Amino acid sequence: MENKKRIAILGGGPGGLFMFKRLVNSGREDIRIAIFEKNKRLGAGMPYSEEGANDEHITNVSGNEIPQLVTPLADWIGTVSKDTLKKFHIDPDRFNDYKVLPRLLFGQYLADQFELLQRQATERGISFEVHYDSRVTDIIDYPHQRLVYVEINGVKKIEFDHVIICTGHHWPVKHEGTVPNFFDSPYPPAKLALQLDHAVAIKGSSLTAVDAVRTLARHNGIFDRDSNGKLFYSLDTGSPNFKMIMHTRHGMLPAVRFHLADSHLSNKSLLSREELAEHIAANDGFLSLDFVFENDFKLPIKEKDPAFYETIKDLRMEEFVDAMLELREQVDPFQLLKAEYAEAEKSIKRKESVYWKEMLGVLSFALNYPAKYLSAEDMQRLQKSLTPLISLVIAYMPQSSSE
Repeated sequence: MENKKRIAILGGGPGGLFMFKRLVNSGREDIRIAIFEKNKRLGAGMPYSEEGANDEHITNVSGNEIPQLVTPLADWIGTVSKDTLKKFHIDPDRFNDYKVLPRLLFGQYLADQFELLQRQATERGISFEVHYDSRVTDIIDYPHQRLVYVEINGVKKIEFDHVIICTGHHWPVKHEGTVPNFFDSPYPPAKLALQLDHAVAIKGSSLTAVDAVRTLARHNGIFDRDSNGKLFYSLDTGSPNFKMIMHTRHGMLPAVRFHLADSHLSNKSLLSREELAEHIAANDGFLSLDFVFENDFKLPIKEKDPAFYETIKDLRMEEFVDAMLELREQVDPFQLLKAEYAEAEKSIKRKESVYWKEMLGVLSFALNYPAKYLSAEDMQRLQKSLTPLISLVIAYMPQSSSE
């Protein structure tokens, strides 16, 4: 045991889960793993537990978009009790890996997968231990000794060879509690379980803002469908003056989730590492952002959506981004939301992707590995131009939230 590398995973949410999976799958018996989790449950983390979600909150990822765990999501649904499925309005006979789940149910899936991975680790002789109710309060690095100390709950210090930080979401509290009726974030959503008879200002229009909208809407009225199946909303009698007003810097809403034909994580149209290495070697050791944009975004579109390709084939990256953002800026955001919702519904019904949007998501993943080879100028171009468009288009507001 003395010769084993001691590895600490700080955080037992989704990030910690996938890190633990990689270590278990490595088959290495020369490691000892310690997982530190501030709560009493592994897997769900903040986004997929009651810290970050209520029954009404929906994921924006489907089974085909996450790396393989132990049990495919669609198979796992078949093991869930009828009462739980009924609570979340899930029909197991119509569920597949392209559908999204309520966040709390997805958290249950991740927790079950973490349990199965622990069993695998035991069977494979991989030493591990889980520390619940263990909040990491400090990390002290001694690089010359190649040691790292992890402080737990402000008291206990434990020595490790390697530390992997998987602490996920952190919502700082700045004004909440001192400024009346002000919330720094909508998490945990239980604090927004308020019946109100006045307007509410929501700062921002991201998926975080959408979470606030869903929670407040549920506590101040009722959603129902008319005889034609159209959704409508009725205010509670105690909330006749309730309304929500979103305040946003650029006046844009996230794009609506559509059918994703291929996982970003396994897209076959991307440049290989060998092709990237060859280009970098011929380009003075740098990766050209224009080269990646052309080969990992535009050229795959040429095959899948030739008509759209013809409209963008001569555009440089900045020109493409400007054209797409100008299109969004010209249209009222809620009118655009309606149009994208209709487009997404058609995409899902036909099981056909909105290909340029999917490839934009693919591009964002494709850049993760080689980004370190970009020049300083290209990195600035990426952050200034392409990243804002990616963050809007692949936010993927769930259809039910959009509706």
